[in-house]
Amino acid sequence: MQKRRTRQVGKPPGSVRIIAGEWRGRRIEVAPGTAIRPTPDRVRETLFNWLAPVLPGMHCLDLYAGTGVLGLEALSRGAAGSWFVEQDTEAARALEAVLDRLTGAGSEPGRARGRVLRADARSWLAGPPPRSFDLVFLDPPYQADELGNLCTLLARGWLAPQAWVYLETSRSMALPALPEGWQLHREREAGDVRFALARTAG
Repeated sequence: MQKRRTRQVGKPPGSVRIIAGEWRGRRIEVAPGTAIRPTPDRVRETLFNWLAPVLPGMHCLDLYAGTGVLGLEALSRGAAGSWFVEQDTEAARALEAVLDRLTGAGSEPGRARGRVLRADARSWLAGPPPRSFDLVFLDPPYQADELGNLCTLLARGWLAPQAWVYLETSRSMALPALPEGWQLHREREAGDVRFALARTAG
């Protein structure tokens, strides 16, 4: 007998959830009409288990932010602030609305915690750094094969001493050669995803 497919109540399609921390269980909808591929729950859970001892108080940069779920998860777990860089106008607008809802972004404390920048990530990194970051999330479109170029740009003044850089790509692709002084801290595969955490020189 054919089984009927039923939707789970309270879990709308096209959404991701924050796994732990202040906003645990809050769901973020994927902006309609965008080609966003959020980092899967299983991968994020592993990543933030790796980061748990060092995450509180960090200043984070979420490049190719999409839903912003990586930077939001970091904020939920105690990061001091996250900047989100997203080129797609609809995705950036949706992320601004989420930040406003979660942090009270219209208030001074809210603006200090989260900031959305509508820009192409690679072009933005080619400019002068407005500040340094302790943790950077790199999750560009897999087919772009941009991880190596982005790491090179980050190494030009964007990172605090002994910063952390998260790298995500397709399981079928190799991780790039890292800039001088960087070390690969952890690497893992889950489903179609290859992901890693690198530590920069201090």
